[in-house]
Parts: sequence; structure tokens; C-alpha cells
Amino acid sequence: MTGIFPYTFAQPQYFWLLLLLPLWAYWFYYKRNSFYASFNIPQHGGVLTQPTSLKVKLFRWLPLLSLLAFTGIVFALARPQSALSEKEISTQGIDIVLSLDISGSMLARDFQPDRLEAAKKVAMQFIRERPNDRIGLVVFSGESFTQCPITIDHQVLLNLFKDIKSGMVEDGTAIGMGLATAVARLKESKSKTKVIILMTDGVNNMGYIDPYTAIQIAKTYGVRVYTIGIGKNGTAPYPVKDENGRTFYQNFPVQIDEALLKKIAQETGGSYFRATGNTSLKNVYANIDKLEKSKIKISNYHRKSEHYHWFVAFSLLCMLLDFVLRRTYFKTILS
Repeated sequence: MTGIFPYTFAQPQYFWLLLLLPLWAYWFYYKRNSFYASFNIPQHGGVLTQPTSLKVKLFRWLPLLSLLAFTGIVFALARPQSALSEKEISTQGIDIVLSLDISGSMLARDFQPDRLEAAKKVAMQFIRERPNDRIGLVVFSGESFTQCPITIDHQVLLNLFKDIKSGMVEDGTAIGMGLATAVARLKESKSKTKVIILMTDGVNNMGYIDPYTAIQIAKTYGVRVYTIGIGKNGTAPYPVKDENGRTFYQNFPVQIDEALLKKIAQETGGSYFRATGNTSLKNVYANIDKLEKSKIKISNYHRKSEHYHWFVAFSLLCMLLDFVLRRTYFKTILS
């Protein structure tokens, strides 16, 4: 039975004894003349009566101590307990490296505001929703480099994510380098699950490590790779500078080496996804999030503590106070 305040009661049937309280109160306050002698003094005309003294007023409330002592005993018999619930959570996080293409073509405007900013926004939200995982970041275009090693400090990672922009390194699309660098960040990992999410919008055309060699490296270290081809079908507006340095947008065909991206995913046990807009890109990351869930084990423990002694002490205090007052302060009234 759930009790008052933070308590539960192991023997709540004793609360039926509280039904005796109204009878007890009636006995004390309306039948006390049977115990104590009294007489009436007639009042006439100008005879003034003395006001009731404080001692007499307080004496009327003396039986309240007995009622409180009885109530405390009933609560003690009901065995008040506090239940302490403990939850033990053990997590088995996943080590993840995001490998992001930052080549000039990622500035195409078939996404809002462009492919790169859309990819950053969705990836950052993915990071926020995976607090138990260590996550790192690799970027690539004509070359590749580690923007952030795998870390559990996601705030640092998110701050570094904001600094990514196209043109940080030589332009081009070195998919093999982007994959190999990401694997290098995971090869020393002790995690049972190691994942790379590689996103690109082009065809491998640079880098001293070809994609097929990078695939074998990933397989050697037991890394699962999810690949994402980003770009709508057909053509997309790309930024182009004229001879005066002014930027305008011109439609160019979208060229994604889907055959390569599918092979990378298939050979490493991952999956290939195609994102053709902001919404579909969000859905891709949502699907990966479902596929790669951290293992969380939750164990519940319950402990109960007895608190009847507080009520016993309260009752004894009330009875002691009643005993002392009857033999000291109220002695003249009871004599």
C-alpha cells in the first residue's frame, strides 16, 4: 500500500484502529466530568467572575497528547517503509567516423542551402542523438585529413564540425583516401562495433590510395561502412565564377559513382543510400541510427528501509510529556 509522504506500509490493516480516534476524542472531551469533580457557582448582578486562566485552557488540550501517542503507535504497527529504487545502466557504445566530401561540387544548390551545409546540419543532429558513442570526423576532397579523432566529447566535435567548408584542401574527389583515413582512426579501437559513414557526391578522381584498396583495409580491421550518394537525379546548379570573379550558377549533370559506393557497402557489411534532397538525407541518417543502436543494459534494484522507530519515538515522547505535565504543571488542577 502506498502511504503518505514518501512511505509505503507493509501492514496497512492496522489503520482500521484509527477509527477509534473519534470515540476516544468524544470520551475525553465530553465525558471528562465523570472523572473530575465540578460544581457550578451562581452569578448574580454585579458579581464578576474571574477570566479562565491559561493553565485551565491548556489543560483542556492535554488529552490530545494521548491521541497523538495512539496515532503514532498505529503508524508504527503499519510498518512504514521507504523504497529506494536504483537503476544500473551499462552501455556498449559504438565507435563511428563520419567521412565527409567537401569538394567544390558539394556547394551545389539542389539541397538547401547547399549540399555541404545540409550534410553538416543532419550529421550534427545525428551526433547529438548518440551520446553513448565515440564519434570522429574525417573530411576529404583531393586529399583527406582528420578534423577530429574519435571522442566522447561531442561538444568539441560539434564545434569542429561548424568550421568545415569547401576549399580547405585541394579540390577533387579522393574517395579512397577518405575511406582509408577514416579506417586509420578506427584501427586501434577496442569497440566491438566500428562504423564509417561516408558521404560523397562525385566520382573518385584523385588520391594515392584507390577505393578498392581502401575496401580491403576496412575489411581487415572489421569496419562496417555505410555509404551515401548525395545529389538529385539529372542536373544541379553549381557555383561558377566568371572572368570578373562574380559567382553565378550553372546546371551540370550529377555524377555519382553509385556502383563503387554500393560495392564499398556490400564488401564491408554496410548499406548504400541515395539522398536527393534535405528530407531524404534526414531519412538516411535516421535509418543508419536505427541500424546501429548502442547496446544498453538496464538493471533495477529495490531496497526497503523500515521507519517505524520514528513513530514509536514520537509516541513515547507524547506519553512522557503527558506524564510530566500531569505531575507538574497541571498537578493543582488534578489534585
